[in-house]
Amino acid sequence: MTSFDTSPQLNVWRALLALVVVFVMLATTGWTAVRHQRGVTSPLQTTLTAWEHGRINGHALPAHDGSPSRLAHFFGSLSAHQRGELAARYPLAVGNMNGAPVELRYRANRVALDQARQVEHRRMYDNRLSSVGHADAKKRMNRFTSLAKPDRKILSFDPLGAGRVAEVFGDLDKAQRVSVVVPGVDTNVLTFERTSRQYSAPVGMARSLYGAERGASPHTRTAVVAWADYTAPAGLGVDAATAMRAEDGAVRLNAMLRGLPGRSSVALYCHSYGSVVCGVAAHHMPGRVSDIAVAGSPGMRAQSAAGLDTHARVWATRDRDDWIQDIPYMEVGGLGHGADPVSSAFGARVMAAGDSKGHTGYFVPGTESLANFADIGTGGYKTVHCAGGGQGCLDGFSGNVSA
Repeated sequence: MTSFDTSPQLNVWRALLALVVVFVMLATTGWTAVRHQRGVTSPLQTTLTAWEHGRINGHALPAHDGSPSRLAHFFGSLSAHQRGELAARYPLAVGNMNGAPVELRYRANRVALDQARQVEHRRMYDNRLSSVGHADAKKRMNRFTSLAKPDRKILSFDPLGAGRVAEVFGDLDKAQRVSVVVPGVDTNVLTFERTSRQYSAPVGMARSLYGAERGASPHTRTAVVAWADYTAPAGLGVDAATAMRAEDGAVRLNAMLRGLPGRSSVALYCHSYGSVVCGVAAHHMPGRVSDIAVAGSPGMRAQSAAGLDTHARVWATRDRDDWIQDIPYMEVGGLGHGADPVSSAFGARVMAAGDSKGHTGYFVPGTESLANFADIGTGGYKTVHCAGGGQGCLDGFSGNVSA
């Protein structure tokens, strides 16, 4: 078996090599990665601006970014007809409004997705676009059509750029326990779900986790959110080596968590760069977040679990075939993401993942990692399999970690 711990000399050489690569990327790709985001009008922002000037029954509408409790009270004061009218008039605003009833958000997002589908349908026949542009429009139209199906529960949606989206599996209103899957790089509206390698995409991860939780504890009412509602880094470039995307994602993640209905406990499952998002978000998370589990993590922007400043239990896992173990676990001048979450010094509860394969295999049905996630999600902590053997992992690090 191969230990996750490597010699100090090897780590130094990896760190130096990685820094050279990152600085080259900064010089060659950093500017283009940022500049193309400027000067684009967001359909969501347009709708939010309209909301700000809107009225109902002669009264101004509340601030769209107000507290979830205030917005919940506002929607609760309306009739079903009035709520439906607002969803139809401002679909993107209502569909992304933390505090709005989740069923109303689902309905609003179906309207918004249909409108976005129509935009892409027109782009398919726009003579100003190249064949590549037409093909992209067709892919996006097909994806929006799929997401808009009546049986899908889209909690948030933004068509701008590569797109952002979140989907719910289960009944969020009645759930006793809620799980949230936070994915990593190259996550957008087109990669939100895949036919091949389905468990490497947010929908496949969340659906697999939902099924595993129901199998682990059939009498526990659970719901799982596939949360791809942040702008993830595109590829392993500059954005993936810094916390820039994670900082914005952390704000959005915490806003979503505060807007969840009810008081059920919440467990986060943060994969790859998603663990950077969760690490940055940790110290501002609401108290209902009971667990933060990271898989294939490049670091959490902290030197230890205690440094995350959270009351949530912190779990970590990595399989022996995951290439992420070869990156330098350090942070220098904003580059890199800090200590290795599965190292003994970090202090997380380290779970086994011996039969997972590669960087994207943690949510594959039948794997030990997925079974552990399901136990955490349903509160079955005593049956979580620790790395190195044993069950429970409730006393933090359980020994030298090996696959």
